[in-house]
Amino acid sequence: MDEELDCATARSLLRTREDLIRNGLTERDLAHQVSAEKLIRVRRGRYVGAEQWDDLWNEGRHLLQVIAFQLNSDGRQQVMWGPSAAVLHGLPLYDLAPRSIHAVIHGQRHSRRRTGIRWHDVELPAEDIVEIDGIRCTSRDRTVLDMTRRYREEVGVSVADAALRREAVVGHSQDAGRVAQWRERLGGRANRLSTRGILRARRLIEFADGRAQLPGESVSRLQLDRLGYRGFDLQVHVVGPAQEDYWLDFGFPRSRVFGEFDGKGKYTRDSMRAGRTTEQVLMDEKRREDVIRGVTGWRPIRWGSEHIRDLDVFARRLQSFGIRPPG
Repeated sequence: MDEELDCATARSLLRTREDLIRNGLTERDLAHQVSAEKLIRVRRGRYVGAEQWDDLWNEGRHLLQVIAFQLNSDGRQQVMWGPSAAVLHGLPLYDLAPRSIHAVIHGQRHSRRRTGIRWHDVELPAEDIVEIDGIRCTSRDRTVLDMTRRYREEVGVSVADAALRREAVVGHSQDAGRVAQWRERLGGRANRLSTRGILRARRLIEFADGRAQLPGESVSRLQLDRLGYRGFDLQVHVVGPAQEDYWLDFGFPRSRVFGEFDGKGKYTRDSMRAGRTTEQVLMDEKRREDVIRGVTGWRPIRWGSEHIRDLDVFARRLQSFGIRPPG
């Protein structure tokens, strides 16, 4: 199953208690499967199979929670906010795994928790509210502002990069004019706010780059900046001997090294292997590296999530390959 969900697919995965009993489960069977973690109770009366749940990233799991909440809604005018809005827009959460639905009841001021729901006391003008597949949520711009100001920089930069990519990137190329328009629009909105975290939001809006194609690339870029690296390139194009196109995540000209964020999903997720076995993926990657090294004379090196989570670990990884910050 593809781990990236849209709302329609998420709805199709959810099963009600009545569905399961109609398909032959007794109440006792249902309770046993939940306790044995063969069925996951997403919200009251809404379930998904454990295998399907395990195949999902944090974004897909939270989208299921949002859809289940909406299906159980009692008609209040709630608006999905923050992470719950982000997954409706298809924006990443990086390593954020929300335990609660994040929402605002439009027109009411409050801040309280209820089982599985975090109500937020925020002002939402009408222009900040959109509807996606029948679910009201904050607009993409407002969601970027909220995520960059309220959550860790690693989460915020992943959201900002993904939102900018939707607006300014075609293929591997980023349109500078569209980037400028996006930054002016988001920056102007940020400048009109004086709430907690707005300085961080402004900084991440200026830092955003849509050429980062995965959250791991976004966080790698953030960590490189924290370590003082400057002048590296993104999405470097290499043409092979048969005129084949290769794109490398990072280029470090001073060290004559290409760097690539290497997520485990490339080797373990069916949707990313494109029908290949793990062994075939590894062989294809080796052939690709051989061609790139032969054409450019540069070394390709890799790092993964386990390296970018810790700044010192990432620094040592880079320096072990001779990639040092300037100065």
